[in-house]
Amino acid sequence: MRAAVLRGPRDVVLEERPRPEPGPGEVLVRVLSVGVCGSDTHYYDHGRIGRFVVEAPLVLGHEASGEVAELGPGVTGLVVGQRVSIEPGVPDRTCRQCLAGRYNLCPDMRFLATPPVDGAFAEYLAVHAAFAHPVPASIGDDAAALLEPLSVGVWACRKGRVTAGSRVLVTGAGPIGLVCVQTAIAFGATEVVVSDVNPSRLALARELGATAAVDARESSVTALDRSPEVLLECSGHPPAIGEAIRALGPAGRAVLVGMGGDEIPLPLSVVQERELELTGTFRYANTWPTAIALVASGRVDLDRLVTGIYRLDEAEQALTAGRRDDRAVKAVVRPAT
Repeated sequence: MRAAVLRGPRDVVLEERPRPEPGPGEVLVRVLSVGVCGSDTHYYDHGRIGRFVVEAPLVLGHEASGEVAELGPGVTGLVVGQRVSIEPGVPDRTCRQCLAGRYNLCPDMRFLATPPVDGAFAEYLAVHAAFAHPVPASIGDDAAALLEPLSVGVWACRKGRVTAGSRVLVTGAGPIGLVCVQTAIAFGATEVVVSDVNPSRLALARELGATAAVDARESSVTALDRSPEVLLECSGHPPAIGEAIRALGPAGRAVLVGMGGDEIPLPLSVVQERELELTGTFRYANTWPTAIALVASGRVDLDRLVTGIYRLDEAEQALTAGRRDDRAVKAVVRPAT
């Protein structure tokens, strides 16, 4: 099979590799679509993210969909030819965090495209059957791949306890911010304000249902008519984080989703005096059924996020699409084309 392999910073080559064999409890998936994530771009540019360092050739890509090509020993519940969305993290299922239902915090998690685990920029991928989620025909291949970033939005809204009538502020209108906008509305939020510095992304946020858009170059979210109850912080930009926390009303909840620097200034007096809740998020757990239902019902439109489609031999172009066009939102690679 063919695979796009990162050999070092800004060095991706197309290689022939042996097609993987599914082990016990696994299925072999013919990969049909893979979304490009900011983490893929970061590995491409720098060869590392925090403590995760690319020390050997690595296949990128963890937002993936495909069709089952082969069943490993002991697999039931899936059939050859079935279309699936791949949940990229497989926990050990035995540790304290897994047994408590927090498998996203499993210390032995194996996550696609996180060194040393190869990802999905390849024609075939062997995955644990429990993490290959069947999708209905109403969900296309690209949207099935983008159920992964949608799961980030679902998890963030759950952490923020977004519900009917919630007032929500989303800072950052990148792919994650845009799925957070849609998910918050689907969860019942009646006011969803989004802020960013990119006019085209703010316009897209409005198109996808945001009730107001704030150009952060011109206005402050602290000047909103009504204070939001929930902050979904998706920019990772330290000044934006501090300003957004100051925008929250008493007893508000701040969910830090975006990845920025290791440390940020925190307006402690605001957190204390308003009794704000502040939490981080790390991936997701048990989100795929909800994400599938939201897309299948039409509550969330993932195809609208796709702004570029690339072949496997164009993976490097997909990884750099955002720096060439500030209107780009989500590039997808289709290894089967």
